[in-house]
Amino acid sequence: MSSEAAGPPAEPTRRFRLDGRVAVVTGSSSGMCVPFARCLAAAGAAVVVAARRADRIEALAASLRAGGAQSRAVACDVAREADVDALVAATLAAFGRVDVLVNNAGFTQIVPAEDQALADWRAQIDVNLTGVFLCAQRFGRAMLEAGRGSVVNVASILGLVGSGQVRQAAYAAAKGGVVNLTRELAAQWARRGVRVNALAPGWFSTEMTDEMFGDERSLRWMQSHTPMGRAGELAELEGPLLFRAPDASSFVTGQTLAVDGGWTAV
Repeated sequence: MSSEAAGPPAEPTRRFRLDGRVAVVTGSSSGMCVPFARCLAAAGAAVVVAARRADRIEALAASLRAGGAQSRAVACDVAREADVDALVAATLAAFGRVDVLVNNAGFTQIVPAEDQALADWRAQIDVNLTGVFLCAQRFGRAMLEAGRGSVVNVASILGLVGSGQVRQAAYAAAKGGVVNLTRELAAQWARRGVRVNALAPGWFSTEMTDEMFGDERSLRWMQSHTPMGRAGELAELEGPLLFRAPDASSFVTGQTLAVDGGWTAV
């Protein structure tokens, strides 16, 4: 009997499910990671939310549990090795495994490059790039030991093109580093069962972009330079995440997907 005659094919959407998996989301106290955490929980994952603001992540974890998901909040500064190690330990103690890491903690400062203070530069590199490496390295060790896992680094369109009038040299440099770090880790770990990909969001309304979205001139500039003529809705990040995180993208690694309304296409 041929395999075709053995029964109906498996439902293709099952490859987008995360039932029985454990996902960790850093930077979960605000911005994109709140919908990221909710999206992963809706797909069936147990979700560990991590950020410096403990009150916010405790509230998020509670809301995920109220919706029927397993969730735990862990306070963590991703620029501190001890905090990242404690986050890994807490995740493994609570759930015994880690399958998905969404590496998103970050912040920016708008300032002309010629006026950028070195201390501020270093602080942004520490969180936006070194923190991404620390989390990927520490959780990557657990994934490599298990022979499976998916890391999704959240970069930015400013890691693919210059920030120009937005004036974020440190942030752009760090996010450019995230894009190439994604390639390097993917190449090193590809034969050991761990995939590493990135998302590069365009303009979305979050705490980080409040200043731009609150200024009519800046908003018009963003809209006029985006081929779709608008900012993104946070829900529009869910599909890209649910392609990168689960088995739906099992043959995809080292890739950065721009979710930007066409910003980097022109």
